[in-house]
Order: sequence, then structure tokens, then C-alpha cells
Amino acid sequence: MRIVVLTGGIGGAKFLVGVRAHARAIGADVTAVVNVGDDVRMHGLQICPDLDSVMYTLGGAHDPERGWGRVGETWVVKEELAAYGVEPSWFGLGDKDTATHLVRTQMLNAGYPLSAVTAALCERWKPGVTLVPATDDRLETHVVVDVDGERKAIHFQEWWVRYRGALPTHRFVFVGADAAKPAPGVLDTIAAADVVLLAPSNPVVSIAPILAVDPIREALIGGSAPIVGVSPIIGESPVRGMADKCLATLGVEVSAAGVGALYGSRTDNGLLNGWLIDSVDEGTEVPGVPTRAVPLWMTSEETTAQMVRDALTLAGVA
Repeated sequence: MRIVVLTGGIGGAKFLVGVRAHARAIGADVTAVVNVGDDVRMHGLQICPDLDSVMYTLGGAHDPERGWGRVGETWVVKEELAAYGVEPSWFGLGDKDTATHLVRTQMLNAGYPLSAVTAALCERWKPGVTLVPATDDRLETHVVVDVDGERKAIHFQEWWVRYRGALPTHRFVFVGADAAKPAPGVLDTIAAADVVLLAPSNPVVSIAPILAVDPIREALIGGSAPIVGVSPIIGESPVRGMADKCLATLGVEVSAAGVGALYGSRTDNGLLNGWLIDSVDEGTEVPGVPTRAVPLWMTSEETTAQMVRDALTLAGVA
């Protein structure tokens, strides 16, 4: 079996731990198509938060207490930059993490595409699944906000890390999406998939930037593989992160029904053939989309692997 997962963020990384476990049990291959909308250049370094979160988590190096970055991280570089008064002071780089960004930036500057750089970094971490950025091209999520009496677009990282999303927010813009091409292998992987899973990642800033690359969305909708999404909302709250703030900006209800309707039914030019929701949301209906209610809290590798089994059952490929 060939499983493709669209993913981003810490929730998506944790979900992939369960996907990998189940895939090993049944002898399946897994490819994760990862969001790059969070990518940003800081202090001259190219930073790819979602790719790194997935890589570190699957590689056993993530910090379980913070939920992001490297375990056992130190902050000498951050402190030295602050001593020099270098901006942006609101974005901190850990020392171990900085090494990853240095290697990535050197390879990018030498002419290697992001997909090749990601594959090279994974040689160290051996994530057990194939990690592919959605695109090798520039694609950044910017946010239109009101700040200091002015309406302007700022990078998603500034919106979230610096301001914690606490600004009047009007819309999200995926800069570069119109010109971006899928990274090598993405379309072929989707075409060959037996099932596509949408991880319980933020639908607005983790999954939507991937779908903003038109050939990817077209390949998903026009492909033969069933697509099952896993709700990032349990009850009226996100599993983690700021999906509630993002959905509110779009005027979408913060609920499993709201996100399911946002993705839409495959029969109506949307994405979903099935929608996995939490047990507390049993009875939720999404027009044209079969739903199944199961426990969705990713409390362990075993419980997350069971979620994956449930998703594959809903897709009809278990």
C-alpha cells in the first residue's frame, strides 16, 4: 500500500508517528508532502519550521515539553544576537537548530533545490517515511493585519511568534503560490497513491498552502485515491495551535463540521471522501462526506496508529 499524507505543524508531525507505525505493521510506503508556507529567512538562514518539526519528531530529536525544536537545546546564539541588538529579537534560534539551518542554507546557496536538501538532511535523521516539500519554489504565508494604525501584510511567523495572532486579522495570502510548481515526485506520488490522508494540521496555514499549488490540488481532486481527512478540532477547540484564530479570520465555524465543510466533498469539487472526527463530535454531518467518530487524542504512538487504521477503514482500503 502507498499512503500519501498532507501535513504540517506539530500536530501533523505527531500524526505521522502513528502513520509510520501502522505502515510498518502492514508493509506500506509513506510519503509526507509537507507545508512550506511557514518558511522564512532570518539572520541570513533559511528556516523551514514544518519540515524540521516532522524531521525531528520522526527522528526522535524533538522537544516533547515545548512541542517544537530540539530536545536538550541551548540558546547561546540567541543570547549573543540579543547582546548585539540584532533584529528580529522576537525570533529565537536554538544552537542545535541553527546547525540544521546552516547546512540547509549552504546547500540552497550552492544550487540544490529544497527537496534535495530535505532528502540530504533526512539521511541523518532517518524518519522512516519519505519527506517532500510541497514545492521547491518560494511559497510563504503572509497575513494582512492592522498594526500601529496601518493595514499591511506581515509574514506568518511575525503574526504568530511576535504577536501571537493578537492583531486585527483580515486574511491569509500565499505569496508565490500562483507561480509555484510541485516539488519533483509530488504529482507522481499522488497519482500512484492508494490513499491520501489529510493530517490533523491547521487547515488554514498548514494544509491550505499545499493546496494553493494548483497542480497539487488538481491532482488530488482528479486522482483515483480516496482522500480522508482527520479533524484538527475536537469539540470546539483545536487539538493544538491556533487553528481557532485562523478559522475565525475566514469566518469558518471552529468545529469538526466547519473544517470538514471547508475542505468540501470530493463529489462537489472538494477534497474529502471521508472525514474522521472525535467521539465527542459524533453526529456531526458534512454535506456529501461520510464521517466516522473515533478517539482522536494522540496520546501515544499506539493510539495514533489506531486513528490511522480507522482512517484507512473509512477510506475503504484497510
